[in-house]
Amino acid sequence: MDPIQKVFNQFDKNKDGKISVSELDEVLKALGCSSPEEEIKRVMEELDVDKDGFINLSEFINLCSSSFDTANAETELHEAFDLYDQDKNGLISAEELHLVLNRLGMTCSVEKAVKMVASVDADHDGNINFEEFRKMMSDSKAGNEE
Repeated sequence: MDPIQKVFNQFDKNKDGKISVSELDEVLKALGCSSPEEEIKRVMEELDVDKDGFINLSEFINLCSSSFDTANAETELHEAFDLYDQDKNGLISAEELHLVLNRLGMTCSVEKAVKMVASVDADHDGNINFEEFRKMMSDSKAGNEE
């Protein structure tokens, strides 16, 4: 399954193929990013191109694609990295990856998290640093364009 589809499915809690305001709010809270309801509704209105009150997969893909095309891409990449770097030491450990993925509702064993880290750990220190994270994210984006 496409990585963007996997993320979309995590937001789409009731599996109806659409992300509602309440589903978006639920995921943001799970990530520790609580926003006022008015702000969430404003974001939904911006993303909801067909104006049906929901974000569908196509609209979600547009969001993901456009976020990497902005001047803020570097900031957004750092924010994404910081989400996983729970102890703020500049590295993502397998334990941190395991914790955050499970918090997001993705079932992930510690063993699987260790394998995921090892697959992108270029310097073989057992962690993912920011440069490894950046490469992983750019590789996954390139894979989606093919």
